[in-house]
Amino acid sequence: MLRVRRAPPADPPADWADAVHRLWRRAAEAEDVTDLATELYDLLLAWPGVLVVAGTRYDERDRPRYTRSGTGAPERPKVHAGSGRRVPERRPARAFQLVRHDVADLAEDAWPELPLLRDAAARTALECRFALPGDDWGTLTLGLASRSAATDGLRRALRQIAEIVAACARRLAADRADELRSARDAILAEASLQMGASLDITETLRHVSRIAVPAVAEGCLIHLRTDGELSCVAVAHVDARRRSALPAPGPVDPALGRVLAAAGRRTGTSRLEGPVLATAPFDALGGGALAAVTVTPLRARGRALGTVTFLYGTAAGAMPDIAFLDDLGHRAALAIDNASLYEQRRRHVISLQEHLLPPSLPDVPGVALGACYRVADPGLEVGGDFYDAVPGPAGGTSLMVGDVCGRGAQAAAMTGLARHTLRTLLEDGAPAEAALSRLNRSLINAAASRFMTAVVASVTPDGDGLAVRHVNAGHPAPVVLRADGTVEFWHDPGVLLGVLDDVTYEPAARRLGPGDTLVLYTDGLTEARATGGGFFEAVLPERLAALAGLDAATLAARLVEDAVAFRGEGSDDIAVLVAQPAGGRG
Repeated sequence: MLRVRRAPPADPPADWADAVHRLWRRAAEAEDVTDLATELYDLLLAWPGVLVVAGTRYDERDRPRYTRSGTGAPERPKVHAGSGRRVPERRPARAFQLVRHDVADLAEDAWPELPLLRDAAARTALECRFALPGDDWGTLTLGLASRSAATDGLRRALRQIAEIVAACARRLAADRADELRSARDAILAEASLQMGASLDITETLRHVSRIAVPAVAEGCLIHLRTDGELSCVAVAHVDARRRSALPAPGPVDPALGRVLAAAGRRTGTSRLEGPVLATAPFDALGGGALAAVTVTPLRARGRALGTVTFLYGTAAGAMPDIAFLDDLGHRAALAIDNASLYEQRRRHVISLQEHLLPPSLPDVPGVALGACYRVADPGLEVGGDFYDAVPGPAGGTSLMVGDVCGRGAQAAAMTGLARHTLRTLLEDGAPAEAALSRLNRSLINAAASRFMTAVVASVTPDGDGLAVRHVNAGHPAPVVLRADGTVEFWHDPGVLLGVLDDVTYEPAARRLGPGDTLVLYTDGLTEARATGGGFFEAVLPERLAALAGLDAATLAARLVEDAVAFRGEGSDDIAVLVAQPAGGRG
């Protein structure tokens, strides 16, 4: 039972102005509006005739969340649970509305404060209704000993206190909104960084779902449009059990697919809640157990890519705003589109690069061949490296490795011209020096804007070894791994191609014995640079010696792998072509 206070004399509290000023200052610093309860209730209870003070907060649906009451020291204000009954008739018609009631006339369904008023033996209720941030609202109700206690001074006092409470609530709401904006700005910034960290579509989608759960929602599903149909590609949920119940990546349920397709055609986020979530399309997502679902279209550069669906199991008030979801969806769509365009370009570059290289090496009696090519450009520009092996009409085989200056379409065009020109001449039996001279004249006559280097080595079985006749046109020197593990370079420099008109190339003759290996390569191998600044060229002899005994194909692949693992800088392509006397591994 609440203690009942009888009405004091009619004079207002002597220090009322100072007390209100202190309350204003406290309201400016409070971390929650309920921090004001004890002080403001004591202020109002100090007025003559006030027996009890009750403050009630209502939600956007006019349902009381809680009621806090006070009757003065030594008791502190008490909190009473809301009834859950809607009372729309009490919602304020203006920012602040003062109403006086006879307690005997009040209906229990509309007045959660009524038991408190009766316990205090209040005969009159003076109520101030006021709006709160969002669509909430509140009331401050004074239980008075008599009608005469509801003086003009008390009405002004109640209005002042209500204004302080409302102002405090607005400040706190603005502070929370600022904090939420800062947090969501941070999420968007982090999302952009994470989603931009990979140009792999699958990895990008994983980043999206990892960022979204639980920062944005409890669950997330991402659907992409492939060949005109939506397919689930990423799923995440804070609850592992719920995650296992969600649809697995793959074709989407037709009913849900129709809902998502309709939402994906809109320009902004669709918010679904209430009875619609209990329908069949949402059964697999949690159905009626969800508070809400949002579907954000993923659109980039005028193309509909898919949708991102967020699942919310909490109150709708905790959901992010639509503008935030639209922004996140736009960033995700751009990241996905960039990854898709990158993947498309990568496939095109690989296809083009494959057409610039031989589909396979010829099967040549007496010669074991192996090759390896590694594309290393992060910008996915076509490189200018090439290699080939061309059986000649007289029985020998011409090995060629070349490198066009630069990258891109022009380098690719020049690479194709060079390789096919050399191949045609060598197939017709032209010696290497004549073929290179002819290619040089072709480049000069075409006013080529790029130069190139090349080396051509003609190998012919010679007993248990290979006779080698090679010509170098400004290219890195061929390197030979002898059967005893020693390494030697064949330095026979010549003028690079496409620079000087009148050039003569001189051949050099050498021999590979049983177990020897000839390695032709582009400068991407020797110029692979470690983080500390050293080049692979310095360690090439020892790395090559460590590969002694391997067959031609394995040695080529292992040598390229060693160079790639060595380098911390540089992004040049690497081409390696290896020849050994057949059956001559050491």
